Amino acid sequence: MTDTAPRPTLEAVAARAGVSRATVSRVVNGGDGVREPLVARVRRAVEELGYVPNQAARSLVTRRHDAVAVVIAEPETRVFADPFFALQLRGISKELTAHDSQLVLLLTEGRDDHARVGRYLAGGHVDGALVFSLHLDDPLPGLIQHAGVPTVFGGRPGWSDGRSGVVYVDSDNRGGAREAVRHLVGLGRTRIAHITGPLDQTSAADRLDGFRDVMVDADPGLIVESDFTPAGGERAMRELLERRPDLDAVFAANDLTAAGALRVLRERGRRVPDDVAVIGFDDMLPVAEQADPPLTTVRQDIEEMGRLMARLLLRRLGPRGTGQGVAGAPSSVVLPTTLVRRASA
Repeated sequence: MTDTAPRPTLEAVAARAGVSRATVSRVVNGGDGVREPLVARVRRAVEELGYVPNQAARSLVTRRHDAVAVVIAEPETRVFADPFFALQLRGISKELTAHDSQLVLLLTEGRDDHARVGRYLAGGHVDGALVFSLHLDDPLPGLIQHAGVPTVFGGRPGWSDGRSGVVYVDSDNRGGAREAVRHLVGLGRTRIAHITGPLDQTSAADRLDGFRDVMVDADPGLIVESDFTPAGGERAMRELLERRPDLDAVFAANDLTAAGALRVLRERGRRVPDDVAVIGFDDMLPVAEQADPPLTTVRQDIEEMGRLMARLLLRRLGPRGTGQGVAGAPSSVVLPTTLVRRASA
């Protein structure tokens, strides 16, 4: 065993910088009222001594924990297999890091986890929460509201209980779906199928609505519900080919679903796009560009969605030390989408 050196104290920093302990406390905790030359001396002393502020003491001054919970309402097997979540987390992490806040990741494997997440949020461990991938019957919004934690949602929430003050970041799912299907119609395709996402999520429901906006009299047999996964796309594509072997186009609700559909079409000897044109949604480059053939898809800026979620939450929280958000609550944001044309349609 080796002895560890004692941690530098505020008093040690104050002595090194030649200022009072109170001045050091204001500087390291982000307070105002200290002249810039003194700030520079304190920061130099902090760096030389390797001083690390005590977070508990700092929280008493700033009224902040400098931590944000990111709650994903999906099991970890789904989260770590889907690049969508990695892109969104990257955007969130970049924004929080730029504001010296920590990301605390919370996943929900089952109903027991919802109660655990609710207790954690109510325990005062974080300043706020970012929540996404909600399902319509998810109890998390109620638990979060009960915890009283400032929250921004990823995706338009699907509840209709009159709750006010809800802030979210989403993409134009319906408009993007319309553009995709119009493109297929413009290619002369008439038997266009749609593989949906889970319809208890608003993003999937909105994309189905966009499909129906264009295909007003769509054959119900050309619509199959799936789950945003490659395996789900494979199952749905097989079902569609059994129902309607004459289909000539597929709009898949996300790129992973489209990748699964492409594999089945290839197995069945259907040429893409000659026999069947395929369009996805997301434009996740590792998936879309490496598909065979490369995937035409609707692009949404997933990383920017994460960054905006974090930015809106930090705005709700307001400056450190005030305990109050910025005047005028931030509004929800819906980002535009763009059709990216590649070889599959």
